[in-house]
Amino acid sequence: MSNKTPLFNAHTAAGGKLVEFAGWSLPINYGSQMDEHHAVRKAAGMFDVSHMTVVDIQGNDAGPYLRRLLANDVARLKDPGQALYGCMLNEQGGVIDDLITYFLEPTFYRTVVNAATREVDLDWMRRQAQGFSVDIVERDDLAMIAVQGPNARATVIELLGANVAESLKPFRAISHGDYFIARTGYTGEDGFEVLLPAAQAEAFWQGLVEAGVQPCGLGARDSLRLEAGLNLYGQDMDTATTPLESNLAWTVAFDPPERDFIGRKALEAQKAAGVSRQLVGLVLDRGAIPRSGAPVHTAAGEGVVTSGIFSPTIGRPIALARIPSGSDTEVEVELRGRRLPAQVVKPPFVRNGEVKVL
Repeated sequence: MSNKTPLFNAHTAAGGKLVEFAGWSLPINYGSQMDEHHAVRKAAGMFDVSHMTVVDIQGNDAGPYLRRLLANDVARLKDPGQALYGCMLNEQGGVIDDLITYFLEPTFYRTVVNAATREVDLDWMRRQAQGFSVDIVERDDLAMIAVQGPNARATVIELLGANVAESLKPFRAISHGDYFIARTGYTGEDGFEVLLPAAQAEAFWQGLVEAGVQPCGLGARDSLRLEAGLNLYGQDMDTATTPLESNLAWTVAFDPPERDFIGRKALEAQKAAGVSRQLVGLVLDRGAIPRSGAPVHTAAGEGVVTSGIFSPTIGRPIALARIPSGSDTEVEVELRGRRLPAQVVKPPFVRNGEVKVL
């Protein structure tokens, strides 16, 4: 039986088409997925992301523990509310999950991990905590709503009276009463992700509806994140891939050299030997949509599509694909026995409503 978020009744009342996702009953759309996508690019849309797992790390060793656990370095976080994106790796350098970490106090950090990897993540985090003075607490009392788009921040600030958030910089968060407001997102647009008590979620959601914010489902969330060139765990990266071959080398902090994070030795060996494959963007002419698993033929060898859609903003099929390093900028994607030409590009495809690849 699927889990239900605190907004389940709001979704059904609004006519959301519910599907099971990572063990949760969530709307894939409320009508037109295309309209929901364009609402985020042009105005403001909102997503119920209460299925995401919020984990608080507290204790005297919270910082040293996270410096060992994560490939990115939480020592970079200097100001309360500052956030960091990075990966949690196994000893082989494979990605167990990607997550955001917020620095609240020297002894208090907050992380948000993926719902599909919740059990694996929590088990791994608790096992790695041995020898550290930390408490790892899952915050299942919280809901999470993402409000994204050019008008998103102004709408949330007006609704909550959260004037303090007007000057909030990207990848920063601030507490506002019972609300935790973060200027982060998964769409390539500006906006907030708001954590709040589960009992208050429906009232906040309804307030956003009345303010003209478009409810959006999983379908639009996926097309928006792919246009933004953002990885989806389980498709574009997993334990069989490292950050260095997933377009996430920028999230690995090799300095200082004495920080012994999990997976470091494997990444250093891969880097020294030369990373043999890379995650890139592909743009095709109008036609068939490249789906996950489709072969990619290059002069340097074979690759594979990891995610693909028809881009509502660009009006052409786009994809992320893992191909041999050093491949040409022109490749072919095989779809139903046909080889279709594709151009290799550097993601993102779209950022803040602007097409970046054509």
